[in-house]
Amino acid sequence: MDTPPPDTVRVVATPEGCELVLRLAGPAARARAFCIDAVIRFLVFVAAATLLGRLGSMGMGLLLLVYFGLAWGYPVLFEVFNAGATPGKRLCGLAVLRDDATPVGWDAAFLRNALRFVDAAPVGYAVGLVAMGLNGDGKRLGDILAGTVVVYRGMKKPDPGGPAPVEGVEPPPFPLGAGERRALLEYRRRAATLTPERALELAALAAPLTAGLSPEAGRARLFRLADFLQGRAVQGRD
Repeated sequence: MDTPPPDTVRVVATPEGCELVLRLAGPAARARAFCIDAVIRFLVFVAAATLLGRLGSMGMGLLLLVYFGLAWGYPVLFEVFNAGATPGKRLCGLAVLRDDATPVGWDAAFLRNALRFVDAAPVGYAVGLVAMGLNGDGKRLGDILAGTVVVYRGMKKPDPGGPAPVEGVEPPPFPLGAGERRALLEYRRRAATLTPERALELAALAAPLTAGLSPEAGRARLFRLADFLQGRAVQGRD
């Protein structure tokens, strides 16, 4: 399974006061799952056609029912009864959830799959791909209307212990404004909820403080600076 891109992390607060980190799946992973499901459905249809073709006109009628079930019932039933995952999604480590990270029900599963023919228009899921590119959660139209997201399986809570400790502290090399100090402290606080790629990407944006350093070294320096500021803030309250 491919590692999710840095910007596909979404934090959902639960009514119990916990936070779940959802890693949203992009078009490539979803297309791979769709292709696996398409192959499975095709093989089932071919097997059914081979068996039912021997029954004449009655077999053709039954084959139409099989086709309808594979086209519409297959995704809905698996998403409702198999923890939001068709066989293709499960093999690719994906699952469908509601926006609030709860399991999908009949209404959401039916709606998101009923809109699939719109997302598939005019060819190659062009409408769906455009919709996914225009919203930050990578949703096609069916997901938008149904209130669902496709995520990588295995949600987790942010580490309550905070970011990994960094040895030592370091004073800023030049005076920082109030907004810059707040940004450093917030980055330090939220680092544990970010993917490593995203944390490094954000560290690189603080170019005046991380210029000439590798991404890992830049992140470590921002941690030391934030720890220095935090220590001074604590001392100021004592």
